[in-house]
Amino acid sequence: MNTTARIAIVGAGPGGLLCARVLQEHNIEVTVYEADASVDARDAGGTLDLKADSGQIALEDAGLLEDFMARARPEGQAKSRLDQHGTVLLAFVPEEDDLAASEIDRGQLRTLLAEHVRPGTVKWGHRLQAVTPLGNGTHRLEFGNGTVAEVDLVIGADGAWSRVRPLMSRAVPQYSGVSFVEVRFENVDERHPRVAALVGDGHMFAGDNNGRGIILQRNGNGHVRGYVAMRAELDWHDKAGLDLDDQIGVRRFLLGEFKGWADEMLRFIDDNDGAFVNRPLWTLPAPLTWERTAGATLLGDAAHLMAPWGGFGVNLAMLDGAELARALAEEPTIDSAVARYEAGMLPRSGEHAAGANDALERFFATRDFDPSQIRDHAAEHRESVAAANEYRRRNPAKAPGETPGSAWTLKFQTPRGEQLAELFLDMTASALTGSLNDAPIEGGQINGGEISFSARLTSPFTMKVRCAASIDGDTMTGKAKSALMTIAFTGTREAA
Repeated sequence: MNTTARIAIVGAGPGGLLCARVLQEHNIEVTVYEADASVDARDAGGTLDLKADSGQIALEDAGLLEDFMARARPEGQAKSRLDQHGTVLLAFVPEEDDLAASEIDRGQLRTLLAEHVRPGTVKWGHRLQAVTPLGNGTHRLEFGNGTVAEVDLVIGADGAWSRVRPLMSRAVPQYSGVSFVEVRFENVDERHPRVAALVGDGHMFAGDNNGRGIILQRNGNGHVRGYVAMRAELDWHDKAGLDLDDQIGVRRFLLGEFKGWADEMLRFIDDNDGAFVNRPLWTLPAPLTWERTAGATLLGDAAHLMAPWGGFGVNLAMLDGAELARALAEEPTIDSAVARYEAGMLPRSGEHAAGANDALERFFATRDFDPSQIRDHAAEHRESVAAANEYRRRNPAKAPGETPGSAWTLKFQTPRGEQLAELFLDMTASALTGSLNDAPIEGGQINGGEISFSARLTSPFTMKVRCAASIDGDTMTGKAKSALMTIAFTGTREAA
């Protein structure tokens, strides 16, 4: 791709920052626009696990896996499942060497990524107001502070209520029917020892199989964050005549909703520090797809907002960012890079989103308890590590500046019928090398989405040809010209 292309990422969350970092590792300029005034201008949220087969792969591509592991909490992978009476139904304690889903606070992760993009990359305090197509894949971005930018590629990493998404889709977030009410416990081991004991080092999930649950997670610095969760109408607090700032009134209402739960469990409602925060869960239709839009694409929640079950959201956002950045570094054009990225991202995210949304429905359904639906976390961790190894087998990590390669199967329409050939191309922004049926190609050139090279064919007879072709995603169309004839051919990129 032309390294002088004007690329803008809207949103400095983990996905957007990770994408910017990998692009810069490949010497591609990028600007990130973020509505927040600074990296720590707001509460970034609770803890999250970065999975071996997604978030950790993205961090490896960004050269930040060791930095992450230095800050991560592997012990935070511990999980327990309880019923409303406090009976433990399942407990998972990770092995000492288990790093498959190590935890880190969201704020720590965002800071880590922001510290590793070049100074000035992120334009803080830039809230996107409008995106206007200008033709030929370019867009004008208008921000609330009066800044205007024209770009060749706009990447929407701006979350659930993305301003970029309408370029591609009319889909809007839909209320899931479940609301979380956030609670917090500070200095938990000293001030709330019984809460600390129930939560342990990681997460505690409790449900009554009747639309209500309590979920708690240990964060760093002796902090526990929890969610009193219930199936409810979006305006449940208005219909109950509640002011969400009225801590006593909200507590009284929640205790009534969770009547019948054990007193030990109700202390999560009755003994929290600070205010209650209402957090309704929103999701996008899943799977969500769209027609390719020149000069624009999405990643993370902007592309696949899903229920938090399984913890896939941030992991997929970061993997999205890494894969999009790699495609932009390796493909000859922005269009071919975006096509390659979306061809992998959309089906992957669609599958995870549908699964996460379905799991949310099951957890908050009114039904008899089915122990077979409790996840086997140890098996999940083994599968994640195996999937990570397979991903790296198909997509080897490349050092910055390393020449990217791709394999193609070519079909030549010769006088003797269709003939197949194997083409391997190594492409940078301006150079093309490789081989055709294991013989080196010569005089390779790249001009946007067009390539050309010379090669020697041995079938139907030995001859030297000059090939010229156009690439669109994973397909190639061209002609091979020799001294005697011109032969049409097509090509298909082999799966990584």
